[in-house]
Amino acid sequence: MKNILDRIKRFTRKEWIYITVWSTINFLFFLVLLFGAQAGFLSSIVYFLFWELVLFAYYLIRVRKGETDTKGREWLDAIAFAVITATIIKTFLVDAFTIPTPSMEKSMMVGDFLFVSKWNYGTRVPMTPVAFPFVHNTMPGGKSDSYSESLTMPYYRLPGFQKIKNNDIVVFNYPGQDDMNNEARPVDKRENYIKRCIAIAGDSLWIVDGQVYVNGNPVGLPETARPESKWIVLYKPGTGPNRKKLKADYDINPDAINALGDRISDTFVIDIPDHHLAKFREERTYDTIISVVRKKGEGGLYFPDIYFGGYIYGWTADNFGPIYLPKAGETIKLTRDNYPIYHRCITLYEGNSLEIKEGVIYLNGSVADSYTFTYNYYWMMGDNRHNSLDSRTWGFVPENHIVGKAWFVWMSWDKFADGFFNKVRWERLFKGVN
Repeated sequence: MKNILDRIKRFTRKEWIYITVWSTINFLFFLVLLFGAQAGFLSSIVYFLFWELVLFAYYLIRVRKGETDTKGREWLDAIAFAVITATIIKTFLVDAFTIPTPSMEKSMMVGDFLFVSKWNYGTRVPMTPVAFPFVHNTMPGGKSDSYSESLTMPYYRLPGFQKIKNNDIVVFNYPGQDDMNNEARPVDKRENYIKRCIAIAGDSLWIVDGQVYVNGNPVGLPETARPESKWIVLYKPGTGPNRKKLKADYDINPDAINALGDRISDTFVIDIPDHHLAKFREERTYDTIISVVRKKGEGGLYFPDIYFGGYIYGWTADNFGPIYLPKAGETIKLTRDNYPIYHRCITLYEGNSLEIKEGVIYLNGSVADSYTFTYNYYWMMGDNRHNSLDSRTWGFVPENHIVGKAWFVWMSWDKFADGFFNKVRWERLFKGVN
């Protein structure tokens, strides 16, 4: 103890200034947690004391290092400054994101690297604040968690300068924990998804033969979208798709060419861009082609487990709804018809129990005929409608899952192109997202 006090006495004036600045920032964040997020005094003070201990531990190590190694002390300062600054920027201002799937083609393309603004909609205060920096939910090179749930915080969002609007491209945490092998991670540590916000809280949505309607008005695809449709393509025995040629002639993603079953080597499911379909049919490099059509009342072949239960409503990916998106503070009458629609929101996202017994609805054990929602809810869909896992599958996205607004693409990489300079999509560098 005496040794520690002796080191503290050797802190320079400059070091005390740094400690005071960071302690002030830490204290302000403590107030945000206590009064804004209403995290409770115990959780808030534990968070405050944890980072104060980290701060003083760093300077104690720094003083000891400086006794024998001035250069090492300088390196320690530089590394600490870089880590702290980058962590603050990543947590509160801007985060990096990579497009992993073609669900937003070609508005967003596989291999796009983009920045996501967290302050547009208001920065979400970390709900799992004790975490390894610069990684999302797993440690580099392994599968172990990069965070600890020993300290968790309730949902709270700092003020932003805009609301989510229809057609915004939004990054959000996957809205579920009981399916998709999501392993019940905390909300802010679930996988990041990026989609277009088709409908916002208070909107009514309906999909008829693939045409989306919001509040009775048709919603068209943006000019940048290049939607694809799934086709079952049969090749003659002993032949198969030439992936390189399909990419060059029809802009078909080689990763979107999949054999149908393990034993049917001549039959493939291919995602063909709609604007190249006529050319693909005309040149006929195959034997037979069958459309994967989802008509009203039919089960969806590629969306077999639609979240709202196709067996009840007869909904498919192309014929869906009508459905209403709840607003925070809004009271909605509960019926046996809308019970499956809102069950997940009320239970999984808002933490209540809801069940039907002998035709009577029970909310938290009591008979109920209405419910007042805590969150705003949003409807997210990919521009590549027939190749997108989105709200048609897992339903509403609650506001506490929103990460931020897609900002701009700073790099784009086409792994299927030949040669380094051809792999870079130069026309997409520093391109805004809309």
